Amino acid sequence: MKINEIKELLNVIDKTNLEFVKIESSDLKLEVSKSSNRIVNNDLRNSKYDLSENANYEEVVSDICEEAIEATIEDNINIHVVSAPLMGTFYSSPNPDEGNFVKVGDIVKAGDTLCILEAMKLMNEINSNVSGEVIEILVENEELVEYGQPMFKIKAL
Repeated sequence: MKINEIKELLNVIDKTNLEFVKIESSDLKLEVSKSSNRIVNNDLRNSKYDLSENANYEEVVSDICEEAIEATIEDNINIHVVSAPLMGTFYSSPNPDEGNFVKVGDIVKAGDTLCILEAMKLMNEINSNVSGEVIEILVENEELVEYGQPMFKIKAL
């Protein structure tokens, strides 16, 4: 496999949600890993592609892309994004001495408080619009958020 083909393959993998790809042939062993809080699908983790001298590299890249698209679609089914309804400062807890309203892995009900956004000295509670599991918190405590900025990803149950 030529270096340009490897670079192209790495660029394709980098643009996907794949966390781990392992490619082996008699003359090449390539493992690519990205760190994240997501759980990796074991089928994707153990995927192997034919990279023998007679292999069609365009077909291999196409197969990886197709698998990545399928995984992305499957991962995004029932994922709801809670976006900032106004610009303000994000607070993950009611006050500095208390714990966060939610953390990754928590199960929330529609109407549960996720955070507070402070705007013009007014504290605005932001509530979940769906019942489900918090799978990602996209902002840090005391971070300024813009109107429409995604703050949470919740997988509906």
